[in-house]
Amino acid sequence: MKTQRIERIINNMKKHNLQQIIITSTSSIFYLTGEWIEPGERMLALYINVEGDKKLFINELFPINRDLGVDLEVYNDAQDPIKLLVPVVNRNNVIGIDKEWPSHFLISLMEKMGGINCVNGGPIVDEVRMIKDDEEIELMREASRINDKAMGDLIKMLSKDYSEKKACKMLGDVYEKYGTSSFSFYPLIAYGANAAEPHHSSDESMAKKGDSVILDIGGRTNNYCSDMTRTVFYKEPEEEYKKIYNIVLQANLKGIEAVKPGVRFSDIDKASREVIEKHGYGKYFTHRTGHNVGIDVHEFPDVGASNEMIVQEGMIFSIEPGIYISDKVGVRIEDLVLVTKDGCEILNKYPKELNIIE
Repeated sequence: MKTQRIERIINNMKKHNLQQIIITSTSSIFYLTGEWIEPGERMLALYINVEGDKKLFINELFPINRDLGVDLEVYNDAQDPIKLLVPVVNRNNVIGIDKEWPSHFLISLMEKMGGINCVNGGPIVDEVRMIKDDEEIELMREASRINDKAMGDLIKMLSKDYSEKKACKMLGDVYEKYGTSSFSFYPLIAYGANAAEPHHSSDESMAKKGDSVILDIGGRTNNYCSDMTRTVFYKEPEEEYKKIYNIVLQANLKGIEAVKPGVRFSDIDKASREVIEKHGYGKYFTHRTGHNVGIDVHEFPDVGASNEMIVQEGMIFSIEPGIYISDKVGVRIEDLVLVTKDGCEILNKYPKELNIIE
């Protein structure tokens, strides 16, 4: 059990006047116990109250072979795990429920307890997980270091005329070579007009002369995610496309320059967005500037225009402005940044200068 992380959860419960919580997501239970458990359709739940009582409910199909520092309630498929959970929950106090808990478990708990008062417990855990501790920061640095190497290998492959889908498959082999267990998310590799779709699903398209090529990739290393985007060009692009690239690069750099403790996330979004708007491409920047990253590739909070939350030291999030002109071109440049005492550390080191692949 990660004692200091549990203490932070309990302190945040007290801050929010919440006496008890049920945490169920695989990533949050890993964060608190160090054990990665994929329960599928079976119930996995960690109960915590402000007195420090803890109990992990887990099916016997997922044996725990080490001391997690928490009492285990092991059940089998013939048992109803909710019946085992009911005696532990204090029906007189409000209980926080993990935002990712399947509704059928929650409904069963409410039926068996006769109208227990539930609230969304997600913010309790999210607010703790958004500030990375020293162990997490080192893991995130390592994940990004490997992602830099993977990006370099991937860009070298593009000269071999692979389709988008084939390039994705080859990237999986690259990550395996570097000891990365899986993708953080399925790679987004998009050529030409496809790159104008910010969330394009890679297909059998081949790159054509002058195409922009968006490479949005990330790997999960030691259960922590990397995420980076680089845009390159396949052979000589149009001058307008070069111009767009340099505008996005400037927006990326301005966003990073704005990162420091005490600013609002909306201020960072504004710093990037104003660069693109100033050059007349504002309507082509169609998404937020970034998102927090950690055990999950998309964590709370986001770097968006409406987010007034204050940036704090220890947060790690992306800065990823883009310009997307339908049926023509797409450009995105993304880095992960770690908020430091007086600014930020850029976790990605792969170059961002305009790159033309011959």
